[in-house]
Amino acid sequence: MEESELLVIGGRSGVGKSTAASTLHALLRADDIAHAVIEGDALDLAWPPPWEHRLSMRNLAAVWANYRELGYRRLVYTNTVAVLEVEELAAAMGDGPRATAVLLTAGDGVADARLARRESGLELEAHRSRSAAAALRLEADAPAGTHRIATDGRSPAEVAGAIRSVAGW
Repeated sequence: MEESELLVIGGRSGVGKSTAASTLHALLRADDIAHAVIEGDALDLAWPPPWEHRLSMRNLAAVWANYRELGYRRLVYTNTVAVLEVEELAAAMGDGPRATAVLLTAGDGVADARLARRESGLELEAHRSRSAAAALRLEADAPAGTHRIATDGRSPAEVAGAIRSVAGW
């Protein structure tokens, strides 16, 4: 396979993006399918935030060039707003990948409960508020062709399987 493939997984905080990507990684690994997983938040996690410099895209370009040099052609990329940045992410990869966008969804109650397992106090309330706002924005602005997969009441394996099916991997 010469053409690269980009699978972006986006969604509100607490929807299960990282869990789905980790589970998808395990499924692909079990079937010996070469791939890389990049958590977009790790590409520009700094203070003060370097977002205005598009550091995440610059870092993605550098990291993907290293994976590509080693023969990787499939990238799983997770980030809350990744489905809104598919074209920019593909451009950062620099090799014209075929892109698939997946927006994970979850109701407020489910997302809030998941967030409560990892946050507390003022941080929990801030995350809940940002998560609810992100859900509205993503639902309104996700481009045509974005695949939506609900995570409510589904196991990580079921969600990862649905993502894999959409990607055709």
